[in-house]
Amino acid sequence: MTAHTAVPVRERSPWTLKLIPALLVCLAAPVLFVVQIVWLGWILLALAVASGILVDRRLGVAIVPRRDGGAAGAPEPSIARDVSLVAVGQFIVSLIPLHAELDNAAFVRFTLALGGAVVVPYVISRFVYRDRAIAFPWRGGGRWTWWQWAWLAGVIVLGYLILPFYFITSGVYTNWPEVTTPDLIARLFVGVGAVGIWDELFFICTVFVLLRRHFPDLTANLLQAIVFVSFLWELGYQAWGPLLTIPFAIVQGFLFLKTRSLGYVVTVHLLFDAVVFGVLVHAHNPDAASIFLI
Repeated sequence: MTAHTAVPVRERSPWTLKLIPALLVCLAAPVLFVVQIVWLGWILLALAVASGILVDRRLGVAIVPRRDGGAAGAPEPSIARDVSLVAVGQFIVSLIPLHAELDNAAFVRFTLALGGAVVVPYVISRFVYRDRAIAFPWRGGGRWTWWQWAWLAGVIVLGYLILPFYFITSGVYTNWPEVTTPDLIARLFVGVGAVGIWDELFFICTVFVLLRRHFPDLTANLLQAIVFVSFLWELGYQAWGPLLTIPFAIVQGFLFLKTRSLGYVVTVHLLFDAVVFGVLVHAHNPDAASIFLI
């Protein structure tokens, strides 16, 4: 089974024909999840794959490598292949509404759609395209360094200072259901954490990793941030939320590059989401005791 050869860093350029399908597949995200014109988003996903095929043909790149290894020596990976994986994931997510709900049906709906958006591209990559483009390196580069531990503390401090002000003064906490009973609070805790883990599995380990095979790190990171932030918008991070979510998405991509550790970026995300959870509970129960300043 052949693993597809990645493009050397020096050969990756943001200004190639590959940028057309990459932009189309990423710009489909705000159409699907921000303005929510689903049919138009699906058209953009289809155009992304179609343009990727045309670009591959122009570059002489095979979409599916031959079993005898004939395509394994191609100078660059297939943009159509990688864009199609991103498109499939977005298509699956777009099949459900993303506004937060805490009933059993919503948990099943989110599990199937978000789980499918990670599993289906991975299975297609592994068994149809016969490469290992998508992976989930939990430990990455080994033990965490001092700056990684420092950043974990920094995330908690920044979340504590910024998130209560954002959620409460903007009123976006109302995008999440009221949580006034232990059962609902527990469901919110599980839901916020589960979605946070999924964010890293899809946006970083799938979208970012696939785009990075074709573009410089910064370009790939900015492209994945479009998809990341668009999803978070429909989920509830609206008003001036993008001023927070855009830097967060880009920093997460940078941290993954530096650490090669899914475990680390998930830990960062879960610490941030722990503060989000606390703020949401506080916002819906303002008369209860709180550790927050607002």
